[in-house]
Amino acid sequence: MKRNTVLQLAVIAALTAGVQAAGTLKYCSEGSPAGFDPGQVTAGTDFDASAEPIFNRLAEFQRGGTTVQPGLAESWTVSPDGLQYTFKLRRGVKFHTTDWFKPSREFNADDVLFTFERMLSKDHPFRKAYPSEFPYFTDMGMDENIAKIEKVDPYTVRFTLKKVDAAFVQNLAMSFASIHSAEYADQLLKAGKPAQIVSQPIGTGPFVFKSYQKDSVIRYTANKDYWKKGEVKIDNLIFVIATDGSVRYQKLKAGECDVMAYPKPADLALALKEPKLQVPSQAGFNLGYLGYNVKHAPLDKLDVRRALDMAINKKAIIDAVYQGAGQPAVAPMPPTQWSYNKNLKDQGYNVEQAKALLAKAGVKDLEITLWAMPVQRPYNPNAKLMAEMIQADWAKIGVKAKITSYEWGEYLKRAKAGEHDSVLVGWTGDNGDPDNWLGTNLSCDAVGGNNYAQWCDKTFNDLIVKAKQTTDVKQRTELYTKAQEIFKRELPWTTIAHSTVYVPMSKRVEGFKISPFGLMSFYGVSIK
Repeated sequence: MKRNTVLQLAVIAALTAGVQAAGTLKYCSEGSPAGFDPGQVTAGTDFDASAEPIFNRLAEFQRGGTTVQPGLAESWTVSPDGLQYTFKLRRGVKFHTTDWFKPSREFNADDVLFTFERMLSKDHPFRKAYPSEFPYFTDMGMDENIAKIEKVDPYTVRFTLKKVDAAFVQNLAMSFASIHSAEYADQLLKAGKPAQIVSQPIGTGPFVFKSYQKDSVIRYTANKDYWKKGEVKIDNLIFVIATDGSVRYQKLKAGECDVMAYPKPADLALALKEPKLQVPSQAGFNLGYLGYNVKHAPLDKLDVRRALDMAINKKAIIDAVYQGAGQPAVAPMPPTQWSYNKNLKDQGYNVEQAKALLAKAGVKDLEITLWAMPVQRPYNPNAKLMAEMIQADWAKIGVKAKITSYEWGEYLKRAKAGEHDSVLVGWTGDNGDPDNWLGTNLSCDAVGGNNYAQWCDKTFNDLIVKAKQTTDVKQRTELYTKAQEIFKRELPWTTIAHSTVYVPMSKRVEGFKISPFGLMSFYGVSIK
């Protein structure tokens, strides 16, 4: 009798363990986030760990698509002159309750005002207590264009712009515009701990942040009070941080992860044959490129940039680095982005002509730094190999390149400060609008931010500013087409490739959708 009872208890324990395991999804991430405040960061690694699980925006992108739909705002209207946006806010939305914060009220207009006024004004009390920069917000010129934000009533907010911004709602659906709790911010101010907003985040999103061990693991639990009923289908979400792609694949294969980021091409080939795995894919809305710091001589000379561009054997790089999952990039945006200029052409690979251009520019024995990313990204699966191949190509024209790298967060910070001569980076579209490519990465406003080339061309900039202030799609397309011609003529970047995105995962995972913006989202996802 006693023996049977012990067996029954053992069976119950095993079944219970199975239920608990089924409620936990483990994601093998490629890197550590720089922080958990989406407004202060720019990398997809950061947004995956903060904006996607923890927060919501006023408007949000349809899961797996580029269509904007209501988020924390139920609806919005735009004034006839295109300068005023009035948002009706959703009622009944609760902020997370954690060990460090227990909200006394639901989400309302005060939270929207806090979120944007902090980014808008350097004199904001919270920002003065905790000096911060908001690179996306400023790179897109939103700090210059938002004239004021008003609380019309507790559930209505109005934004007034100085100039028409055709992509304003799409911009508010981006990760950086995630809504914070004003009540939590007040608590942090009173406690003298405003920097805690980065390390102990509070949002309204599908998952509640629990803990973070740098370079190791991030833990979240399901938000049982999530306002989107039925969208949270797992009890626990765990980010297992593994910077090496092969390590991520081995963890996936061993069942230590359920989903992995950015497989290496060799591992991808194995994953496609593994019976326990599924490998969904889609054409990448991305671009990998090499940026030239035009503020560093002699890279300020067009002939030098042309020579360096012409010396790179792009086909060989795409074959070796992307291994069949990359297409040559010519423009500063992918072919699937409307307004893409299909008439642009590369100079082509020509070593002798590159040498002649350097001689014409009076440049001899050139030594420059070539920065290589320490992590895999959708747009570049192996930056180290790419850098080594570019280094070898440049050696053929007498240019000596020193390959340099840093930890990912430090890499981006230093690159934005312009410490590099040339830098391997890239971009995955954020909102489906051309300005997100040309404005965010190449505008004069973005110098010191995502404009890693430090390039400010007045003619180019005037075109993209005018396009952003025009609502007619045909006129915008004409302006962006001309801007791309200037980009190709001036060559602040060597455009390398657009990649196909693959996300290997266990066959136990259901409901996952690949984001065109390269984000990893786990709401709506379940595990058998």
